[in-house]
Amino acid sequence: MEANLKPSTHADIFCHMMKWLVHRRRDMMAMYMLMLDQHLHCPTFGSQRLLSQAAINMIGESVPHPRYSPITYPSVLGEPLHGEDIAFSIQRGSVDWERAMRCIRHALRSAPSPDWWRRVLLVAPCHRPQPQGSIAGAVFSSDMICEATIDRIVELLKLTNSDVNCWQEWLIYSDIFFLLMISGCIDFVDFLDKLILCITKEDNQEILKSNHVTWLLAQIIRIERVMTTLSTDSRRVETTKKFLSFHKESIPSDPNTPQNTLLDFITSCQTLRVWSLNSSTREYLNSNQLLKGKQIDEWWRQVSKGDHMMDYMNLDDRSIGMFWAVSNTMAQPACEMVLTWLTSAGHAELPGQNNEKITVMREVNPVPVSLMSGFSINLCLKLALQMEDVMFFGQHAPNIAMVETYCRLLLIYPHSLFRSHLSHLLQRNPETFNKPPATLLVLEILNYRLFSFYRYQGKSKTLMYDITKILSTLKGKRGDHRVFRLAENLCMNLIMSLREFFFLRKEGKGASELTETLNRVAVTNLAIIIKTRGIADMDHLLYLPTMLEQILTNSQHTWSDKTLSYFPAVLREALIGRVDNRGLAIQAWKQAEATVIHQCTQLLSPPDDPTYVMTYISHSFPQHKQYLCAGAWVLMRGHPESINSANLGRVLGEFSPEEVTANVYTLVDVLLCNIHLEIKHGHSLEDVISNVCGNLAHFIWKHGLLPPDVLLLALIDRDDDPHALPIVVNLLERQELQQRINFYVANCGSSPEHWLQTGIFTRNELQKALGNHLSWKERSPTYFDDMAARLLPVFPLIIYRLIENNLTDLADRVLQFHSSFLHFYPLNFTFVRDILSYFYPHLPQNLIFRILSILDVKKTPFSESFPQHVNSSNNISPPLEYFTSLLTNLVNNVIPPLSNKTNQSESTFKPQNQKPFYQIQDPGTHTQLVLETTVIEILSLPITPTQIISSFLQIIISSHFQPKFNQSSCLMIQACGLLLAQLPVEFHTPLFAEVAHVINESSWHCYVLLDPTWACQENTSTTLGNMVALLHAFFSNLPHEWLEKTHLLVNQLRPVSSVGVLKIAFRIIGPLLPRLANAHTLFVKTLELLLSMMVDVFGKNSQQPSNPVEASDVTDLIDFLQHVVHYEGEGGPVQTNSKPKADVLSLCGRAIENMRSDLQHLLSHLKTDIL
Repeated sequence: MEANLKPSTHADIFCHMMKWLVHRRRDMMAMYMLMLDQHLHCPTFGSQRLLSQAAINMIGESVPHPRYSPITYPSVLGEPLHGEDIAFSIQRGSVDWERAMRCIRHALRSAPSPDWWRRVLLVAPCHRPQPQGSIAGAVFSSDMICEATIDRIVELLKLTNSDVNCWQEWLIYSDIFFLLMISGCIDFVDFLDKLILCITKEDNQEILKSNHVTWLLAQIIRIERVMTTLSTDSRRVETTKKFLSFHKESIPSDPNTPQNTLLDFITSCQTLRVWSLNSSTREYLNSNQLLKGKQIDEWWRQVSKGDHMMDYMNLDDRSIGMFWAVSNTMAQPACEMVLTWLTSAGHAELPGQNNEKITVMREVNPVPVSLMSGFSINLCLKLALQMEDVMFFGQHAPNIAMVETYCRLLLIYPHSLFRSHLSHLLQRNPETFNKPPATLLVLEILNYRLFSFYRYQGKSKTLMYDITKILSTLKGKRGDHRVFRLAENLCMNLIMSLREFFFLRKEGKGASELTETLNRVAVTNLAIIIKTRGIADMDHLLYLPTMLEQILTNSQHTWSDKTLSYFPAVLREALIGRVDNRGLAIQAWKQAEATVIHQCTQLLSPPDDPTYVMTYISHSFPQHKQYLCAGAWVLMRGHPESINSANLGRVLGEFSPEEVTANVYTLVDVLLCNIHLEIKHGHSLEDVISNVCGNLAHFIWKHGLLPPDVLLLALIDRDDDPHALPIVVNLLERQELQQRINFYVANCGSSPEHWLQTGIFTRNELQKALGNHLSWKERSPTYFDDMAARLLPVFPLIIYRLIENNLTDLADRVLQFHSSFLHFYPLNFTFVRDILSYFYPHLPQNLIFRILSILDVKKTPFSESFPQHVNSSNNISPPLEYFTSLLTNLVNNVIPPLSNKTNQSESTFKPQNQKPFYQIQDPGTHTQLVLETTVIEILSLPITPTQIISSFLQIIISSHFQPKFNQSSCLMIQACGLLLAQLPVEFHTPLFAEVAHVINESSWHCYVLLDPTWACQENTSTTLGNMVALLHAFFSNLPHEWLEKTHLLVNQLRPVSSVGVLKIAFRIIGPLLPRLANAHTLFVKTLELLLSMMVDVFGKNSQQPSNPVEASDVTDLIDFLQHVVHYEGEGGPVQTNSKPKADVLSLCGRAIENMRSDLQHLLSHLKTDIL
């Protein structure tokens, strides 16, 4: 052959060989940047951790919709890329395209929040008003979104045709579809073309058997872009024909169900709407459908007037379906009908002060969810606006039924109807919150109906900032206690609902504007977040000292040693040095006591003399106001009836809210001090505590003089006093509180699922609901507000504090006493998950049982055998089948399916699994519910983390021996990595120890790690490949803060004695380094570990094997090191002018000095003096 080749051909062959060798070297380097199964990693929406390599702006809330990249596309150098240009360059059918499609399809099934969609969506090119620059954070093109939405339609049609009742899934999908269409990310005309092509394909020709697609299109026909296309666009005739082409005349097996009645008439509804849009397209309309539309009109005339007006509480199925049809043709009349239902009982007057009259609509039944769920989205949008007009701007205070119906409306269509209420209502009327009734109403709605809704929307922080502004304006204002305490309770709920790092101020600067109580709650919740979920971004960790400084600037509080012992180390170290000023506070009280007692004697001695109230307020020293309640306490001498409680209430009412808070904290310190004095004087502890609790009950329950939630929080914050927590437990078990709780529960229909209540709500009398202090001079009626309900966010904090002080028996007692009441806590699922994680593994098993009893077992998807294993007393690990079933459940319900055509996807997301948002408000999505339930199961088992880790690793190791398992082994591995990443750090050490053992036993298999897709290939799975894939899945789901513990794994592998183990270590750790490009300290720490391992093998003083390793064997590692330090220096993809950071080069230089000369030569370009 050589003799027959021309010299030029030899040159070409040599050139191609050289190109191949360069490309091969590049690919080997890039491999270390990529995870095994890189192309299969995809968001699951099972966790709230959303940060990826594309770090969000540090103060994320300062940007309206900061971009988030749920996936990235690897470059030829392995660098993670994202952005509009990248998204539009992805070729249809490529691996990257399929990965994007997998993510979007999963999102359409699992319904993540609208906030997620807004962060990833791009406006379709046809809808952009003018040319604009590329959007940096975008990862999905409009073509991708369009294809995925069509895939979901086809999927639902197939389910429908198989006689599966998936109406609920259609409803959920229509809500998302409306958002996608109104956002402009789908080209409507292009969508119709592609949908028709898809449905007319050979394998889909029989798929369109019902009018579900027609109904879906009817949901969006009122969107302005759609109406414009159908009425004025040059392609309107052709588009209209396509729009109407999905009509089907089918007779369902049960024609009288509401949805089948709707589907029977929806073609007429759509035809009528098109007829009204444009006269030029009327000739193409079906006249039979126009005639059939008259049946809707006739039915409406019969049921909408006079004595024959429909009774919305007693509609038969056909009538419900007909009303749904009306909502698609006559939205405004349907809207007026609903308002008529809710206002049909007229109104009544409530007594007011100074002959002031407040009129309130009389109560009726709220509109049932079963009826509202089929309303057209257009009707819902109209109804929400017009109900707001009545509720916030009308002449009469609304009835509870209207407010409840309004809340149900938002919960049914969370994507289409969400509005940020404070800004939305102000935009509609700038004077809205100048009226106390409107302010109270919106705060009640947010606190008792919608704060979980805001969490799902990703708007909890924004709402918290808005409420903080309200608090900052009111906390020094005299008398506005009801609004202030309601806003404070809402803010407490919002803070406790946050499950990722948060900033106390929107702009991130300046002292906290929170109240003293909320500052303390914020610190506690920070501890819970950091310990149970970690800090997702290293920038947040750097910001933590600033945040604590903001809190502590205006706070004198110190946390007890027992509380601090459970705080995460980073928080504990920042707080442990604070000086306790309680002794100085008691000393100041002693100095002022004589004066205070003199004033209180005049104020509080019978008989009742209201005239002295203003005298006291005008003439008492400002610094003495905080001692009023303490003075009253001393005067009572154990006999609360001996003081003038009316005057005390009048003065407290005239105080500012923060002055009342100061009184509560001072009262707690004084009474605890007096308890010690009384015991020292020979009184029995039992009698003293009983007397104290009786007096406090007089304050908060009998006369309603102080806010009970603030008092209980003040007491648990003094947990280092041995008497504080027993007093709290006594107060929680008193009959006065139990009566209030029972009354509240009965008022709620004995069920926390308020959206299911069909009966008439009973409005609680203002004084009974809130007590004297909170109601004060207010006369606006309550809706959902109640003193008992305000205690719900306090209960979890009490349980935490009892456990911290080793009072687990008291914690068990409180949970048992109030278990039914805690079902009404909107965050009880999150509470259970977090408390098990926070105290793991220190909780006794009997307390774990009690904590689990808070959950509604019927709604929590525990595995079938979980009760058996959690009740086991022999500490023997459950069989592997149990752990396998947990992972399989995650694969089927959390991990995105690999393909629409596989068996796995057909068994995934069964219709009965997809619930509407209002049924799973905590935690928010079905994938979250399944994943977090699995976490709860793991944390509840009476075995050690080592036993649990060992069981999971046995499954992962053995998966390559099971031929039937190979196809889905990668998904099992990803499910296992995702699950382990949710568990507390106590699981990390045994995980790394077990993995290191496996690696050391299998290091000769290092060749299996050369292909990034190896772990998912048929019949190629190995123990080592599975372990590395598991670690990659684990690391990819960990927050930045927890990644610091990866050194534990590396140290288990050292000292490294072979190139094989060295390459395995690089293969494990390599993909982390691009992710750490914005976390410099952690990047340097990780890089130092890798360099140290190279010194282990190639050091000057390393013990050399009989066959010394050549430096050329690790050129791929050297190339990777060079690339990754430049990547970190650039903070992203390497450019021609990228340079490493100086301290990184210094680190490299120090390590290189300790290496053999041949390695020093190859690494010389990473020395400081070279650059």
